[in-house]
Amino acid sequence: MKAPSGGGGSGRSQGGKTRVLTAKKRSNSSNRWLQRQLNDPYVKAAKAAGWRSRAAFKLIELDERFNLLRGVNRVVDLGAAPGGWCQVVMQDRPRATVVAIDLLPIEPITGVTIFQKDIRDDDAEALILEALGGTADLVLSDMAANTVGHQQTDHIRTMGLIELGLDMATRLLRPGGCFVAKVLAGGGDNTLTAALKQAFATVKHVKPPASRKGSSEWYVVAQGFKGRMAEEVAPDPAEGVAPDPE
Repeated sequence: MKAPSGGGGSGRSQGGKTRVLTAKKRSNSSNRWLQRQLNDPYVKAAKAAGWRSRAAFKLIELDERFNLLRGVNRVVDLGAAPGGWCQVVMQDRPRATVVAIDLLPIEPITGVTIFQKDIRDDDAEALILEALGGTADLVLSDMAANTVGHQQTDHIRTMGLIELGLDMATRLLRPGGCFVAKVLAGGGDNTLTAALKQAFATVKHVKPPASRKGSSEWYVVAQGFKGRMAEEVAPDPAEGVAPDPE
């Protein structure tokens, strides 16, 4: 998909871009964020298309490259608010069973079961599986931790969420299923990649065009889930072990 063109929003136009009128009570970071939003063609395109967020284009672009939605019947969206990815799934696979979960409230989406709760809650996995009616074909995760302004701390917190998402995906997915998650460039990536490669047949890192160039976010597309690790179903070595031959 080609990047949308054009700007949007309000303010004063300067050199083809919208300039934000600075408010006295607004911080510099807030002004920069607002100006970026007003001049982001994906924000305008998302609004025009009825998507709840510009992130919808990220999933659309990933699907165009990896055929993520082809033939899927059960989908889980972790950290789903405000619901843009669920919208994309339902448009492409209107008969699919889609379950969304997030700490934040999500406005209802036709055909989507929504849980407002923490994925770390003891009952989260059981609720999702019950709503799905079986194991998932695809688990999506666009989760990121709230930032505190310290780069290393923010990175560690977000990577922790990604690891939680992977752990849940390995319990929700059917063999052959797919996991897609937002990751951040930086320390700890090798450990995460190793865990992904152990659990999936193929692992790709990609930055879709809709992902802002200045952002450290990438997306991991892990396909061909191998199923539960062998050691999880291996018999207790203390039971029925034959003596070593002499």
